[in-house]
Amino acid sequence: MLWGVAYAAGGRTWEDDLTTDSRLERITDEDVPAAAPEAGERSRRRRVAARAVTGAAFLLVLVALVAPAEFALLAPGAFARVPIEGVAGVALVLVLPAGARRYAAGAAGAVLGLLLVLKVLDIGFDAVLVRPFDLVLDWPLLGPAVEFVKESSGQAGAVAAVVLAVALAVGVVVLTTLSTLRLSGVAVRHRRPASWAAGVLGTVWLACAVLGAQFVHGVPVASRSAAVLAYDHARQVRTSLNDREEFARAAAVDRFRDAPPDKLLTGLRGKDVVLAFVESYGRSAVESPQYAPQVGAVLDQGTRRLREAGFSARSGWLTSSTAGGGSWLAHATLLSGLWVNNQQRYRALVNSDRLTLNGAFHRADSRTVALMPAITRAWPEASFYGYDKVYDDRNLGYRGPRFSFATMPDQYTLSTLQRTELAKEDRAPVMAETALVSSHAPWASVPRLVPWEQVGDGSIFDGMGKGYDAPWPAPGRIRAEYRASIEYTLNTLVSYLETYGGKDTVLVFLGDHQPAPLITGPGASRDVPITIVAKDGAVLDRISGWGWQDGLRPGRDTPVWPMSAFRDRFLTAFGG
Repeated sequence: MLWGVAYAAGGRTWEDDLTTDSRLERITDEDVPAAAPEAGERSRRRRVAARAVTGAAFLLVLVALVAPAEFALLAPGAFARVPIEGVAGVALVLVLPAGARRYAAGAAGAVLGLLLVLKVLDIGFDAVLVRPFDLVLDWPLLGPAVEFVKESSGQAGAVAAVVLAVALAVGVVVLTTLSTLRLSGVAVRHRRPASWAAGVLGTVWLACAVLGAQFVHGVPVASRSAAVLAYDHARQVRTSLNDREEFARAAAVDRFRDAPPDKLLTGLRGKDVVLAFVESYGRSAVESPQYAPQVGAVLDQGTRRLREAGFSARSGWLTSSTAGGGSWLAHATLLSGLWVNNQQRYRALVNSDRLTLNGAFHRADSRTVALMPAITRAWPEASFYGYDKVYDDRNLGYRGPRFSFATMPDQYTLSTLQRTELAKEDRAPVMAETALVSSHAPWASVPRLVPWEQVGDGSIFDGMGKGYDAPWPAPGRIRAEYRASIEYTLNTLVSYLETYGGKDTVLVFLGDHQPAPLITGPGASRDVPITIVAKDGAVLDRISGWGWQDGLRPGRDTPVWPMSAFRDRFLTAFGG
């Protein structure tokens, strides 16, 4: 509530004010005793301060009403809009009785604050995962987000981020509530100009809506974004609540569930199959002008190098179930043949008996192992996938430096696979799944290839890692560092095959998802490259009907499949 007293020499002046019971009261100079010059100065400063607070309240409410919920649309012009919700709010305040007015304004402010918090979550999720926040299904993802901050910036950074986020969320709701209360009081005290302004702005809104006026492409001047945000998320809640049943129906269909072992993967009997997920290796790395010249050169040179070593390769595209993050969702999608795009589906999957690619290899008498260097604690989901052995950060034996998020270089991970599993004699064929994480955000530290015989326990990488000293590259360097990380991992895979690959080696490597829009730019697809490499020509003959491109680089027009389609196509191609 604002309290103002106006002083003017030689005349009656007055200001409207609100009493403590919300009634309007006019205060005139006859009601105020003469004041000393010091008191007048203090009164002037209070009026200036009050107006500044009112201005700040107006700006906060305006931002809450008109700010876009998409990261790519954030621009100064996006805030030059007329919010219909604000116009309607002023009209409502002016017609409500005093008693109901404060309750309505307070409730509207609290709801607006919650919508602003939700809008910030939407912007954050859009900037990283290229989609809005899901009020039902996405809360479990906040844990991995904190874990990422911890791994890339340290424990102190993670704690500070959590405390700051909670404080800001609470503060926003409190401030928007106070702001709407204050603005409603101002509107009532200045009823006539407020009514006039609401009428004019309503007319402007209608005209802009009819004309489709925009200062920023995709952001109409006639704003109704707060109402649309509330409606869209309400509709999303209903869809998300039904998602469990929808996923259960899809999971109930599995033509390979009861396939006999002697009919599974007969085309790969006796082969060692390495399935490598390359972190953040997406279509943009292969086709975007920022990355394609260098990454394409690595792929083309790798094709030539592998051909000289006796290998052939074919490449295609898959559409990932996630983007920007959530690698485990992509892994689960590819391995299970189900579209796993949220944590609820993931939990339902790992608590089921769904046959995965790993399980199919296990049934076909392969030894199944996983190398997961980013896993630093117990991983209960491993039992669902049915690995015979899981190697993670705790038992990989790495003694070198950390590389930002990556606990160890990809070269060390592949070297450990060779040393502990594939170099053994008198063993069963191995199916190894591995996550190669050197290309994981924040790309602050990229290792270098070393001679394979010198990898050892990883001590040779001392001096390459930056640890937590530089959590993120400089803004002008981040895309170059991302590109360098992809080049490193691709070169590592090619070098690994040159050094250790044999006639019974089959390598399948693919991206788990596209990186965040910070790297890809707006509007990027969710496609990722996938490549199968083998020396035995019969392996690639099995997929000759897929229409994939020869070599390590898929063609622009190469077919694109949903990632969930790969399991069935793979089991069909290599089945009996």
